[in-house]
Amino acid sequence: MIDTSFNMYSDANGGDPDATSPTLRSYHKFLWSKSLPSGDHFILRDDMPGYYLHHSSTLGDFSLGSDAITHSYKNQINKKWLTTQIPKEVQELFDHGSTVGAYIVFPNRKLDGKHTINQARGILRLIDDRFDLTLECIRRYYADETSPLAETLTRYAAFFRLFGTFDGYVQFFLLDDLVDEKGAVRFYLPFDDFQSPPRFRSSEDYLVYKSRAEMFVTSRSRRIEAYAKQLKT
Repeated sequence: MIDTSFNMYSDANGGDPDATSPTLRSYHKFLWSKSLPSGDHFILRDDMPGYYLHHSSTLGDFSLGSDAITHSYKNQINKKWLTTQIPKEVQELFDHGSTVGAYIVFPNRKLDGKHTINQARGILRLIDDRFDLTLECIRRYYADETSPLAETLTRYAAFFRLFGTFDGYVQFFLLDDLVDEKGAVRFYLPFDDFQSPPRFRSSEDYLVYKSRAEMFVTSRSRRIEAYAKQLKT
């Protein structure tokens, strides 16, 4: 069974849970080994040396890695001016973002020696590791629109092709609560169409961001629990 309250740092042996938590890896394998929108089975293996998770079939060969999608910015130096003002709230978001509802998988092999999706969204100033902004880039990719991550996402076209459409991607990874009824992304903070880097102007901005990010993780965790229960029955 999936324990959506389990803190992945508790069995990461002092490392990054994305790489060292056996619980997180087993949860990813369990949750994302399932039928694709096409009806094809996407089965992940965790027993291949050199791979975190791997799929190989007529669909293609895919090497996937874990990525945290809720960022507290607790350890980001250029946000210390903010996070030191509200350490309790920052720690709360950090802990909330250490549960399974706050993780996803992306292709983790570099192509053409360029950044992976995980790397690119972490270093691009217009994304700043925000998952709502990442999801907007993915939405635009499926709509054949430009975005700060367009070049990176296009390199991994074979992966995104698995899900057919943006709706297919959202439903596969149980991201429904970050998208409204019209298929638009629910942004954590006001969105300016990637015209400028996202910034917290004050602790009040951060608290709004925290509330909405935690709401998403809580809702997604419920979806994960319902999905796991459905499989059990």
